[in-house]
Amino acid sequence: MKRVVITGLGAVTPLGNNIQDFWQNAVAGKSAAATITRFDPTKFKTRFACEVKDFNPAEYLERNEIKRSDLFTQYALYAAAQAMEDSGLDLSKMDPFDVGVIWGSGQGGMGTFEEEVTKYVQNGFEPRFSPFFVPKLIVNMASGMISMKYGLQGMNYTTVSACATSNTSIMDAFNYIRMGKAKAFVTGGSEAPITPASMGGFSALKAMSTNNDHPEAASRPFDVDRDGFVMGEGAGALILEEYEHAKARGAHIYAEMVGAAMTADAFHMTATHPEGIGAIKAMELALEEAQLNPDKVNYLNVHATSTPVGDPSEVTAVQKVFGEKPLLNISATKSMTGHLLGAAGAAESILCIKAITDNIVPPTINTVNLDPAIPKDVRIITGESIDAQVDVAMTNSFGFGGHNATLIFKKI
Repeated sequence: MKRVVITGLGAVTPLGNNIQDFWQNAVAGKSAAATITRFDPTKFKTRFACEVKDFNPAEYLERNEIKRSDLFTQYALYAAAQAMEDSGLDLSKMDPFDVGVIWGSGQGGMGTFEEEVTKYVQNGFEPRFSPFFVPKLIVNMASGMISMKYGLQGMNYTTVSACATSNTSIMDAFNYIRMGKAKAFVTGGSEAPITPASMGGFSALKAMSTNNDHPEAASRPFDVDRDGFVMGEGAGALILEEYEHAKARGAHIYAEMVGAAMTADAFHMTATHPEGIGAIKAMELALEEAQLNPDKVNYLNVHATSTPVGDPSEVTAVQKVFGEKPLLNISATKSMTGHLLGAAGAAESILCIKAITDNIVPPTINTVNLDPAIPKDVRIITGESIDAQVDVAMTNSFGFGGHNATLIFKKI
């Protein structure tokens, strides 16, 4: 099997629209949650979210790309452009069929769908739809437009596994490079779910926090007063590359990817398994593939969305894998970014990679009163980031439908 390394990173997040800002604000423990500005949320039960701020797609996108793409695709193109630039890949020296795109999104062009259907109703049900309606809507268009922008003719497709989506994308890219099917991939995920229908739908599920008076403190994983997740948006992009190819061209290598696994809970449409059965197996399989004992993992970025049921079940799973008193440092960075749905895994993978390069563990913020259901022996880093040796980092993502996806990165 080939070795796989990360040679480029890009991000559009509620904490910053580039890697430096994203990482610095995460390390500083900043909350991105505030009252929604994208639409009037007055009548909604949840009136806040973690929005991307000061986003100017024209910095990386051509005018026709902006016109023809939904916001989730604009986020994807923007993050991918940063990652490609960061990687230093010289595509003129590569076979275009050796470089592919595997991208993920849970909802795709939700904003486009709402806009076009609303116009249909307002126009008296006259079917005057935009010719860009379907191309902007479909979930695979982000991967397609990334490939068109750079002339990448290798494998190109989109994964959808709810909130595990971008971990699934990264895992697939990892495996194809390992098998010698490609030299490099642009991979990750993007999401633009801060729309009336999306916010209303998740609110109807009673999945989101309603702490409208203090949105900045609403995402509080593991806290006894947590009442649901905070919606986020954005994109994370990674360039995965075959190690020998990266080494030969003198690329800057952030870290090596050494393990990945996916399982299913086969339990419930929206709830995680209370005993974390699927999560346990995903972590065990990823460790097995990485040929690592659990005690070699220094940092775990948990899925922990700040929901009453999900947080304790993940801790249960972690204890089963790492022991009753896990030695690894744990943080839930959704406390700062909110939940980016299909883009969450990519953003959190970037934080894991930066933790490895900088030997810093970002914090879990807003966790003031630890839920008694969370054992105190579990080392959750709260309040402020810490300096710590991080040689191996793991990240978990779990999605509606019972999808579990775990990735492992290692210092090189």
